Amino acid sequence: MGIGGSIFLIALGAIFAFAIDANLGWLDLNVVGWVLMLVGLVGLAMTLYFWNTRRRTVVAAPPVVEDRVVADRVVPVQDDRVVQEYREVRRPGRPTV
Repeated sequence: MGIGGSIFLIALGAIFAFAIDANLGWLDLNVVGWVLMLVGLVGLAMTLYFWNTRRRTVVAAPPVVEDRVVADRVVPVQDDRVVQEYREVRRPGRPTV
């Protein structure tokens, strides 16, 4: 039913129960109002119960493990600047990032 529908039934029931003073011989509007309010309260309670008991699933990505093997570190000098170079060797079968 949802929260909106439940609140609508509660409001409509309150209008029938407290605000309307009509006399229909075969229908008591006060009783109809109380029944609508009761149905609205039950619907609201059920909606809130089902919203609070549903499972919240969090999907997390697996941690990324990088295997890097650095070999042959060379520190060459170019134009009086030290430049660090390295080669990276990856193991086969591992995805690159």
